[in-house]
Amino acid sequence: MTRRADWQAEIGRNWAQSYAFTDRSFAGLTQQLLDRIDRLAGISVLDIGCGAGELSLALARQRHGAHIVGIDISSDLIAAARERAGERPQLSFEVADAASWRKPDFAPELLVSRHGVMFFDDPPGAFAHLHDIAAPGAELAFSCFRDRRLNPWMSELAALVPPDLAMPFDPHAPGPFAFSDPERVEEILGAGGWQAITFEPLDYAYITGYGDDPVADAIDFFGRIGPAAPAVRALTEGAERDAFIDRLKDWLEENRSGNTIAFPAAAWFVTARKE
Repeated sequence: MTRRADWQAEIGRNWAQSYAFTDRSFAGLTQQLLDRIDRLAGISVLDIGCGAGELSLALARQRHGAHIVGIDISSDLIAAARERAGERPQLSFEVADAASWRKPDFAPELLVSRHGVMFFDDPPGAFAHLHDIAAPGAELAFSCFRDRRLNPWMSELAALVPPDLAMPFDPHAPGPFAFSDPERVEEILGAGGWQAITFEPLDYAYITGYGDDPVADAIDFFGRIGPAAPAVRALTEGAERDAFIDRLKDWLEENRSGNTIAFPAAAWFVTARKE
């Protein structure tokens, strides 16, 4: 489970400091997401859970004349997004919860998210609110992870973590895999008033390490983000830490190809419409 308070504190700070890592890991997904969003209409765009702003920035380059608002509950991530955006008048970023945010005179015609919608405490309520603030005929388009077992960068890595430090997994709790079940997602969106719901599977390479020493690079990445990060921080020294790092190195070496370490990753591209 990933709590709201986590994103507003340590997790948000770590992601803000490491956005180059996360942009790289999601690169194969981001382009597929952009290609599909490009088919949808709308010049007033809301980026939900925008993180450090990569999707918003890409949409600004892709959709000239659009007004794009990115929102996230992490002030650290919003600060990173604002710094990256510079002086682009068509872009703005706000610290806000999408489950309750609204902006006077702004009714989004297109609502998008790259893996930012799986963390709502009350998903049906959040999507009902988004439906309420959206313009008539608005399109919703987002990505989310498919089954955890199809994402070995998570499932295999979690199995390496010492049992007493392992994070409990609840498929319905707010977290990366909360939207992996399409039947549940369809029920959530339908309860919020969204219609014409579709799911398209997307597969991509989740890059975790690159360069002259991709194993060290990947250990740095997983020490900041993902199921191993709490264990890396908790195991400051001693035999247990050394054994865990050795297991991690061996696993990464097994998945190394030259100067790159990448894992299969599986996502959904979900669309819906406000009729």
